[in-house]
Amino acid sequence: MGKFDKYKIDLKGMQAGSANYEFVLDNQFFADIDSPEVQKGKVTVTLTVKKSARAFELDFQTEGVVWVPCDRCLDDMEQPVKSADKLMVKFGRELGEEGNNLIVIPEDEGSINVAWFMYEFIILSIPMKHVHAPGKCNKAMHSKLHKHLRTAPGDEQDDPFMGGEEELEGDHALESDESSAVDPRWNELNKLIDNN
Repeated sequence: MGKFDKYKIDLKGMQAGSANYEFVLDNQFFADIDSPEVQKGKVTVTLTVKKSARAFELDFQTEGVVWVPCDRCLDDMEQPVKSADKLMVKFGRELGEEGNNLIVIPEDEGSINVAWFMYEFIILSIPMKHVHAPGKCNKAMHSKLHKHLRTAPGDEQDDPFMGGEEELEGDHALESDESSAVDPRWNELNKLIDNN
């Protein structure tokens, strides 16, 4: 028996117009997928398959938590995931994709393995930026980051990694300081423009 055999849905053998499945994706599932984005988690996926005259509609309801590296300190952090996704499947001569979310599977096979699709739906539901709550980052990494954020040794600015001002405001303050200091070479170039 293969690692992902339990995620195979027999579409050709469906008797009723619809069928329901529930999968609990645990650490073993993520280890078997062997992809770098997520390696641990506990996610429940409820799958409803509806049969129509020309295709099968697969509705995935995904909810749970995964552990991903924090973008700031690189320690693992718990990230809630929740999504509702739809996939259309129809029979054809060979495996392929047609358009958006339409999968073609060979009719003689008659089944589809949904393991990779469930993993992709989880990955797509993770926000682009994932960071610990203020004060929860790795303290050693935080102090190194904070040391490199300072522009001068005596600078005492609010620490965006440990609470205080919002991180975005801190970033904006750094950008405005940089933009207010004009490179003197630009002044010389501006003189050339003014002379024309």
